[in-house]
Amino acid sequence: MFDRSPKDVGGPAQPLLIVKDVLKHFPLRSPILGRKTGAVKAVDGVNFEVFKHETLGIVGESGCGKSTTARLLMQLIGQDTGELIFDGQVVGSPRLPMTEFRRQVQMVFQDSYSSLNPRMTIEEIISFAPIVHGVPKYIALERAHYLLNKVGLDPVRFAGRYPHELSGGQRQRVNIARALALRPRLIILDEAVSALDKSVEAQVLNLLSDLKKEFNLTFIFISHDLSVVEYLCDRVMVMYLGKVAEIGKAGTIFKHPAHPYTKALLSSMPSMDPDSRTLEPPLAGDPPNPINPPSGCTFHPRCKEAESICSVNIPLLLGNAQHQVACLLVNDKVGMSTPDASRPSMARAK
Repeated sequence: MFDRSPKDVGGPAQPLLIVKDVLKHFPLRSPILGRKTGAVKAVDGVNFEVFKHETLGIVGESGCGKSTTARLLMQLIGQDTGELIFDGQVVGSPRLPMTEFRRQVQMVFQDSYSSLNPRMTIEEIISFAPIVHGVPKYIALERAHYLLNKVGLDPVRFAGRYPHELSGGQRQRVNIARALALRPRLIILDEAVSALDKSVEAQVLNLLSDLKKEFNLTFIFISHDLSVVEYLCDRVMVMYLGKVAEIGKAGTIFKHPAHPYTKALLSSMPSMDPDSRTLEPPLAGDPPNPINPPSGCTFHPRCKEAESICSVNIPLLLGNAQHQVACLLVNDKVGMSTPDASRPSMARAK
């Protein structure tokens, strides 16, 4: 009934998703004349890749652009500039029309209740998308029952229920089943376990790991919980104020963070050592205003290691395929080029 091997167009070495210079600014307008008065720079030119069958974690403070990035990847909102390349094909091109792209990329949202239609039964919720995409209703219902079994819910007991009759953990399992209904290749999980009790959270995380192996899935996992990211993810991307600060393998990021912001985030993780005490906050102050971000490196007003160059030049995301960092001081220390006044595309970007 299910195709367990979705069509692989680009081959195993081809990244499943390439994000190139994606930018999204939300304009601000005067309430009287409607004139544009500025813009919220939610996502400010991000570049990264998602490899096949991996789990990429995205972390950062609230307001750093994680959820906006997820919605851009889903094309729930359109980017101002930049492009998405899915398995070697440009999203929205004749080779990969939006309808086909949406079949291959699905999302699990944070709020398990508001993301479900309260007037539809569980089986109707899961079968709705396949029916819209042309699957006969009786086959779509069979898929719904099959997927309910896969996520640990007995279809005899749960298929005819409504969302308000389920617990939070059960509703999130329904959301996962709905995401699987179209046999996607990539699933974006936006804070999918943050609202659950810890015991239920562990069950859902184990369920996600099992489903990833069984259905050959690729995950983008967005979370504030760094411990969960360390447990579940193969690679980690750290975002700050709409930009990528650091990206690399999870083991490298958690054991040898390079960017000062990444170091501050990791030092805020709770310790199991009773003798470990945090004498001062690892990161002071709130993130800057995304309407008018600081010049140069946007993190420099809060960075303890900042130097004068950090307030002038914009750092590029530099490194190798395993680890990339957007920090002028770090890149200079390891012998990488840094932006200067002679390179206008870097020093005077935007």
